[in-house]
Amino acid sequence: MNLIIFGPPGAGKGTQADFIVKKYNLYQLSTGEILRNEIKKKTELGTKIFSAINGGSLVSDDIVKKAVEVFISDKKYENRLIFDGYPRNLNQAKTLKELLSKYNQKIDLVLQLSVSLETIKKRILERRIQEKRADDSEEIAIKRYKTYEKTTEPVIEYYKKLNLLKVIDGERSIDQINTEIGDIISLI
Repeated sequence: MNLIIFGPPGAGKGTQADFIVKKYNLYQLSTGEILRNEIKKKTELGTKIFSAINGGSLVSDDIVKKAVEVFISDKKYENRLIFDGYPRNLNQAKTLKELLSKYNQKIDLVLQLSVSLETIKKRILERRIQEKRADDSEEIAIKRYKTYEKTTEPVIEYYKKLNLLKVIDGERSIDQINTEIGDIISLI
């Protein structure tokens, strides 16, 4: 199966994606990680990514598409992908559908971790104390939360219309969320 996990920064996407990867033998496709790897490998695509990032720009949808296609086209990952941090906009969602179709695959499930801004602020503060992450300030958390909500709303609606979306209460404990995700996946 191929699935997508959504949630605002601090919602626990990474934790839940790790659980899904281990339990169902999937591969987590994080676009940020893919882009960094292309830069590290000094590929032609990596050079373009590096130039965009160094110039203070976002990496174009076209470049992200090429990086994602490398994984979708690899038989080793066929129907074994969990997309984390992608698609970020409606154009990318439609592109992902086309790419998967090109390789006779599809998205089977879209999980959305629903978490309030108040919970995010608490979690970010705890994470900042435990992990000493520089990007974990309340101000940044609020900004990232609002950006997430604004940019992913059309994507969430898109998957809702395709009957692929399952909203999960991300306010609960990690184990409770794991159990619900497992129950949902078992129905596929």
